[in-house]
Amino acid sequence: MTPELPASLLREAFLLLGTVGAPVFGAMLVSGLVIGVLQAATQVNDSAVGFVPRALVALSVCWMAGGWMTSRLAGFLAQSIARMSGH
Repeated sequence: MTPELPASLLREAFLLLGTVGAPVFGAMLVSGLVIGVLQAATQVNDSAVGFVPRALVALSVCWMAGGWMTSRLAGFLAQSIARMSGH
């Protein structure tokens, strides 16, 4: 294991985190903006009205992209272990 390896793995992990998390964060951003506009237009400012749709959007994105996310994270883990062991 070289001295540069931990920094390299950490940098790659943060890039992977951004890549894997982007669909969920993007969907949450769009749904939050839409719900915020609807709440402002209807003057219904109940916290449950805002939370439930955002939670459903997050769960549906995780359900649809979960396989892709899991395969990317598992591939990174396998690659990291192989690089740390020197193979």
